[in-house]
Amino acid sequence: MKTTISLLALLSTGLSAGLFYAWSVSVIPGTKRMADQSYLEAMQQINRAILNPGFFAIFFGALLLMLWSSYLEFKADIGPSFFFTLAALIVYLAGTVGVTAAGNVPLNEALDLIELNKLGASELKATRQAYELKWNRLHNVRTVFSVISFVLLLLAIRNPAQVNTTFI
Repeated sequence: MKTTISLLALLSTGLSAGLFYAWSVSVIPGTKRMADQSYLEAMQQINRAILNPGFFAIFFGALLLMLWSSYLEFKADIGPSFFFTLAALIVYLAGTVGVTAAGNVPLNEALDLIELNKLGASELKATRQAYELKWNRLHNVRTVFSVISFVLLLLAIRNPAQVNTTFI
């Protein structure tokens, strides 16, 4: 069971990191080309659409599976695999879930309250400027942290005897 949970944690974390990376290299460059109102409307719709069981299963599933995997590693042997898994959990919790909850979600919620059709061109531009730069910076942070978490899990599933932990 330990191997299965470890692999599921790796898979879900990889999917989460992949989603964030794909967003960074495809959606963000595309939305930068959009007019202000179109951009803000698109972000409102995307932020509403992403709140679905598929996203939650991967985003929170990764966290829960890493927690479970850490527990199983702890019970089996407090060795390199445990520490890599625990580090992956902490990195994902703070840098991916934490940044999303404390940064991206409040920005999304504030944007969702705005009635864009009631704003003039200058207000749309100001709204976009206040939202886009902050949101993209936070997104980049959570992308990096989710990738780091994935790499740490890759190291955890390797044969612990082959892992040199002196670089940590």
